[in-house]
Amino acid sequence: MRSVLADAEARLTSARVPSPAYDAGELMAYVLGVPRSRLVLSELLPSDQRVRFEALLSQRLSRVPLQHLTGKAGFRRIDVLVGPGVFVPRPESELVTEAAIRALRKIPANQGDRRIAVDLCTGSGAIALSLAIEAGDSQVYAVEADDGAARWAQRNIDALADRVSDAGSAVSLVHADALTCASGNGELSHLVSSVDLVICNPPYIPDWAVPRDAEVREHDPPRALYGGEDGLDIVRGVAVAAAALLGPGGVFVVEHGDLQGESAGELGVPFHLREQVSDEGERMWSKVSDHPDLNGRSRYCIALKA
Repeated sequence: MRSVLADAEARLTSARVPSPAYDAGELMAYVLGVPRSRLVLSELLPSDQRVRFEALLSQRLSRVPLQHLTGKAGFRRIDVLVGPGVFVPRPESELVTEAAIRALRKIPANQGDRRIAVDLCTGSGAIALSLAIEAGDSQVYAVEADDGAARWAQRNIDALADRVSDAGSAVSLVHADALTCASGNGELSHLVSSVDLVICNPPYIPDWAVPRDAEVREHDPPRALYGGEDGLDIVRGVAVAAAALLGPGGVFVVEHGDLQGESAGELGVPFHLREQVSDEGERMWSKVSDHPDLNGRSRYCIALKA
């Protein structure tokens, strides 16, 4: 089996697939039905499993996402089910979610009531579920407009229901447009001015940009990627929705591209949040701060409802 893994790693490297050793090991563990850590205990690879491994490897060489082949993606402390039709959660979003979890934990639950959080553009539900499980004592609303992505989110909510319940939390899928769910008779209009935290990983790639990775370019749903000419159409919309949902002092956490941070000036998310005003001409946000990811690249904003 070691020779098979070595050959797979070499072929993935030649095809310029990121993390070839990791991908080869994950595919082998998936085929054998064992945790990756137990691969060292396996020596022989039966012919039928060798055939299956080769088939999966061929797909990975053609840049089908690893997560589509194994049917799951690791995100913080959970695995979520993913596949065609839903955005595969990225490691960059784990740090953004960490910031939201810390903020939510600091908010006291009034008289035993659960804190209220909303995850706009939830996709697979990875962020919403992580909030519920790690922050605990929280009611999380996972908002998703796309039919296919909403089905994946509901599968994950069902699959992790016990862990959510054990944390004293609940997660509810809201099949709605993130931009309009808080307005008029929107699906979350009953929560206006009562939410403690809103988080969003919106589509923020400019329409004219071409994603570098084939896995993103060819397999992630375009609706989950592109955000208008400057990439910020959805960001501007969810900021309005978040401002409507949050009570005074409520926390808004929003992810953005590494070129859409503080250094982007008037083209960046921090500038937009600071300049955003209500219909009455009042500032919507205070204490806007921009934060880097683990690679030091600008990645997300935190703002408080004014």
